[in-house]
Amino acid sequence: MTIKPLQDRVVIKMTEAEETTKSGIILAGTAKEKPQVAEVVAVGEGKKDVTMTVKTGDKVLISKYSGTDVKVDGQEYTIVKMEDILAVVE
Repeated sequence: MTIKPLQDRVVIKMTEAEETTKSGIILAGTAKEKPQVAEVVAVGEGKKDVTMTVKTGDKVLISKYSGTDVKVDGQEYTIVKMEDILAVVE
């Protein structure tokens, strides 16, 4: 099954959060922050007042608590609005 976002929605797959800090401390599951960097999986067609500026495969930075989490065929995805994407990571 595939997900095709509508209008100004973007389907993203979150990257894994780091389990150790730079100093080597291993973090417990509850101490990890929700990752904010994700990979774009699918992009909607947009709306007349919203320009879709990302494409499939882009790495993006999103707002911390944005989007709707969905699970399709055992994979977890997040669907966000284009306005919730803050930047493209290069």
